[in-house]
Amino acid sequence: MQTEARVRVVEGGGSSHKLVARHHQTPSQHHRSQIGALSQLIAGGVAGAVSKTCTAPLARLTILFQVQGMHSDVSTLKKASIWREASRIVSEEGFRAFWKGNLVTIVHRLPYSSISFYSFERYKNFLQLMLGAEGHETNFGSDVFVRLAGGGLAGITAASATYPLDLVRTRLSAQRNVNYYRGIWHALRTISKEEGVFGLYKGLGACLLGVGPNLAISFSVYDTVRSYWQLQRPDDSTVMVSLACGSLSGIASSTVSFPLDLVRRRMQLEGAGGRAPVYKTGVFGTFGHILRAEGVRGLYRGILPEYYKVVPSIGIVFMTYEKLKQVLSGIEAC
Repeated sequence: MQTEARVRVVEGGGSSHKLVARHHQTPSQHHRSQIGALSQLIAGGVAGAVSKTCTAPLARLTILFQVQGMHSDVSTLKKASIWREASRIVSEEGFRAFWKGNLVTIVHRLPYSSISFYSFERYKNFLQLMLGAEGHETNFGSDVFVRLAGGGLAGITAASATYPLDLVRTRLSAQRNVNYYRGIWHALRTISKEEGVFGLYKGLGACLLGVGPNLAISFSVYDTVRSYWQLQRPDDSTVMVSLACGSLSGIASSTVSFPLDLVRRRMQLEGAGGRAPVYKTGVFGTFGHILRAEGVRGLYRGILPEYYKVVPSIGIVFMTYEKLKQVLSGIEAC
């Protein structure tokens, strides 16, 4: 879910002036903004899908490293090597195996974006109503609060609604030479049959705990760095500034939230393929188990490929998003 937080921050521009401006729209302007909102949703969804497809090899490497040590003695594991693991995938599974689980990632993207986009507007309106800010000029602090709280609640709603697809993605990506799950629908049916419906929600607690910190860190780092940069170098390209600030905020949020992401992945694989459960004590119990057995380093297995995909991920999202907005705005104008 880390990428979704980064995408929302970069697309939003990291400031609250747009929220204030919307309070003063005429009916015709409001109608045009609703049309623009649909274009924004489509552009964001497609941009996210393109970005995830391009960075899928690094994403799969991250997952494979995250689950190392789950069913084996940690002392016997070799030092993590991206090149060694990538070579193993090519020789044992074939080049296409880098994209294992990517189809479900794309299938997950559209409903996640739609639910997040729609619920954010609903939560934002509700919070503005609760604060008495609807239809009135608002200060910077209340705008930031509404955006962060609304974004966090929207992220929790979207993550909860689409979580089974995220779990299936992890199980498909974590498969090596033997494919226990043969595809999205087969995985959903098999998990429901063998582990019950609640089996599709293993690790949801860790996922929801990470939504708030992810968004808060991404937003605050992006906004702080962008403001400082523009103050010191006001003539720099806005595109370059957005890409650089988005990358820095992505690295910061990944560093802080990665342990929770690793816990989520491991909980998602509990009982997969008929294997006996490893962690039986919930999110914090799993966190403690990994810390005792593998140390702090165990909580950061796979952080390097995660770092490597931050910059291209942000860049691809930004460029694709802006290009699609141009195309869609031209279609709307016709």
